[in-house]
Amino acid sequence: MANRLLSVGSVFPEFKKTAVVSLEKGNEFYDITSEDHKNADKWMVMFWWPKDFTFVCPTEIAEFGKHVDDFSDRDTILIGASTDSEFVHLAWRKNHDDLRDLRFPMLADTSKSLAEELGILEANEKIAYRVTYIVDPQGIIRWVSVNDLSVGRNVNEVIRVLDALQTDELCPCNWQKGEATLA
Repeated sequence: MANRLLSVGSVFPEFKKTAVVSLEKGNEFYDITSEDHKNADKWMVMFWWPKDFTFVCPTEIAEFGKHVDDFSDRDTILIGASTDSEFVHLAWRKNHDDLRDLRFPMLADTSKSLAEELGILEANEKIAYRVTYIVDPQGIIRWVSVNDLSVGRNVNEVIRVLDALQTDELCPCNWQKGEATLA
């Protein structure tokens, strides 16, 4: 990675970006900021994918889409992101059956400024790696997972880690929500 990966304990960078939030004419786009989840006193999960109109990416996006209520139940704002434009995101959502009814925003980092600040740009093409961030309500990064461009992530593991972090206790290996913690 060109820049140093922003990791656990770091403050998530401030941002204001346009995102696709709907297919409804006139309501497709909305500006999202780094303050939205903090003002709502919520956690944030932001996951990045390399490119729209590709093969692995829609499988991940659709799987996150199936779990929107799981994140909502955990007082967590879910945001998907890539360096593609909001217009490309919109066209992809209209074109792909699994993405049409998404209930979370697809953030457009067309300037690549946020991805660059996070240190997640692949060196040659300057596209984002498959990175997932869990950020607490104070804006502190509590978990980061980075996958190679060719490997999709595990959404259930993101939820498991979110559950563990939200206990604010010591959680053993393979801990699942409802199991005893170590503290």
